[in-house]
Amino acid sequence: MAFEFLAQNSIFYVLIAWVIVFAVAKASKLDKHGFEIKPYSLTYKNHNVQLILTKVLNRTQRATRIFSNTSVVLGFVMMGIAFWYLISNLSNFFVKPESFAEMTVLIPGVTIQSSSNIAYFLLAVPIVLIIHEGAHGIVATLEKIKIKTGGFAVFIALFAGFVEPDEEEFAKAKKISRLRVIGAGATSNVLFSFIIAALLIFNPTFALIMPDGIRSMFYNEPLGVPIVSVEHGSGAEKAGLLQHDIITAINGVHIFLPQDFGNIKLKPGDTATVSVIRSGQTLQIPVVTTPSKDNPEKGMLGIMRAALPSYQPVVPYYIHWSPEVFMFLLWLWMLSFFIGIFNMLPLPILDGGKFIHSIIEKRISEKALKGTMISLYTLTFILFGLNIALSAVKSGFITI
Repeated sequence: MAFEFLAQNSIFYVLIAWVIVFAVAKASKLDKHGFEIKPYSLTYKNHNVQLILTKVLNRTQRATRIFSNTSVVLGFVMMGIAFWYLISNLSNFFVKPESFAEMTVLIPGVTIQSSSNIAYFLLAVPIVLIIHEGAHGIVATLEKIKIKTGGFAVFIALFAGFVEPDEEEFAKAKKISRLRVIGAGATSNVLFSFIIAALLIFNPTFALIMPDGIRSMFYNEPLGVPIVSVEHGSGAEKAGLLQHDIITAINGVHIFLPQDFGNIKLKPGDTATVSVIRSGQTLQIPVVTTPSKDNPEKGMLGIMRAALPSYQPVVPYYIHWSPEVFMFLLWLWMLSFFIGIFNMLPLPILDGGKFIHSIIEKRISEKALKGTMISLYTLTFILFGLNIALSAVKSGFITI
């Protein structure tokens, strides 16, 4: 019983990993090399980050200037998209429940419980943060705003990156300069997510998360239905069916959509000829069915199928990523895109709050400014909180 509890609560493994990291950091005396070590955090600050950013800027000054101007425009666009998503998603919960998209806060060991997903998350987050904070720093350097320090912090299994500009210089800078610096982080994340999407665009698994209108531009009709998992000891396992195989037919009956499985009638002991696509090749695999657990008179293959079909790319040749590489890139895309978009929400700890504050300050009195920002923060927090809460109402405590 105790082992089962531990197996289902990966937060304990995360805490154990943190204890090991903390012990190694202490034993290695990292505090003598710019690290600040605490029982709950590990922080690194580099006071020479300005030199690094200046070298990068010298090689990319023209592109950085174009990027910095673009980031102001995209800052408004991303803020609008974030608000539109939160409001429309809330509307769907009451008007069109089947279209409501559940939201969750990604916390390793709590909401991310799969060990593989935790690994992908921990590998992808530092890359996202480096791009985000690096963009802030490079644009600040372009705008002649001094960077005091840069670095990162790890709070057990949560990451944070930072670039600290000189507060006085930042406050005295032109409004457009401040907006360029603030918008650069989120813009860099979203643009990077487009690069990752370009690498994944013709991967049939990636098609499953595309909106219908975009999917139809890159994919033809569905190939079939992917296998999510194969049951241990089943006829499917004995016959050699594998996870990620795409079932296209059973006994000559075409399988395009999950509901097509309803057209297949099997009895225990039947030998079903299952057509699958594996690594681009079509295979015919005979599978001896076993009795269904729900209905002993019904035969089953012993697989768990996907709830959505796999689609055929318009382009016949595309990069075939291994499942591990694909999942890493998928996490990198997801975190880059959504961190970029939602970071422009006007909340105190996010870039969106600083963005709005920089726009309206000095246009109204300090008292009105404070009241406006508190009202905006409250509205945003309510919208975001309701999306999380209604997700819990619809699907319970969401874990991945």
